[in-house]
Amino acid sequence: MPTNISWRKLVQKFRALKFDGPYSGGRHLFMIKGKLKVHIPSPHQGDISVGLINEILRQVSISKHDWDNI
Repeated sequence: MPTNISWRKLVQKFRALKFDGPYSGGRHLFMIKGKLKVHIPSPHQGDISVGLINEILRQVSISKHDWDNI
């Protein structure tokens, strides 16, 4: 089960899943993997909540089990 994590740890986990970035664009930063694009929150907001992590994982079809095993 995901727990609150820092922005830096979020980026590290997505990089471990072979995402590139983060890149700036529009209102949010994003990371890409092939044609898949995931928006990530601003690094200035503090830790990222479990609810937001779950929503991001759902959008990019990453299981919680895979996320926890990175």
